Amino acid sequence: MKKLFALIAVFGMLSFGASMNVIAQDQTEDAATEQVTEDASAQTSMADAEEEAAATAESGKSLHSRIKQYFIDGGPAFMTFVLVALVLGLAVAFERVIYLNLSTSNTKKLLAQVEDALENGGVEAAKEVCRNTRGPVASIFYQGLDRAEEGLDVVEKSIVAYGGVQAGLLEKGLSWLGLFIALAPMLGFMGTVIGMIEAFDAIEVAGDISPSLVARGIKVALITTVTGLIVAIILQIFYNYCVAKIDSIVNNMEDASISMMDLLVKHNLKK
Repeated sequence: MKKLFALIAVFGMLSFGASMNVIAQDQTEDAATEQVTEDASAQTSMADAEEEAAATAESGKSLHSRIKQYFIDGGPAFMTFVLVALVLGLAVAFERVIYLNLSTSNTKKLLAQVEDALENGGVEAAKEVCRNTRGPVASIFYQGLDRAEEGLDVVEKSIVAYGGVQAGLLEKGLSWLGLFIALAPMLGFMGTVIGMIEAFDAIEVAGDISPSLVARGIKVALITTVTGLIVAIILQIFYNYCVAKIDSIVNNMEDASISMMDLLVKHNLKK
């Protein structure tokens, strides 16, 4: 009986020890799993923090800084020429826009003033009105009135001839603007060709095709091309505006010249 109790006690002690070992192993494994999970979470948090910091730094860059970086990446040599084309083209465009807007006048009002002057003060009064009015239409009227004593044929020829002179003055500088419009994308395409040559030279030297080898040349090619096209688009908008403005002014000049001849006929100016 005593031996039976002893065996039961030994068996119980062994079972209890085994249970304790299993519990200890489970706790150790749980602790290790928790540690790995914490390390992974920490690494993920650090990666997220780095990405957020990079995104913040990228978004914090101003437009000026980005343009400056693109200018450097595109190659200062070609980008400088494209920038010069933009500056000179804008200078010509602004000068033309200002000149054309100053050349625009109210032809109906001018015709009414000239007619009133002819009725009350004659040709000299009408010339004074034209002299004090800005714009090509007033200049054409003045040239016609200045030769009023020579007859309608001479007045008509004078108006037509001086109208051509004024139209030439309106179109002055547009050829330079057209040159810069054509030159900007050509410079960009030249940068594209040079960039591709640099990329192939890098491949030839390395003897292997790698994205890191050709990335520089391709980036120069793309940036210079895009910049040249943007410059051409900007200058083309100004060019089209100037052409439309010139057409409007020339049409007013022709219509006003016909009205001017009718006024002279109305006031008994004979051949």
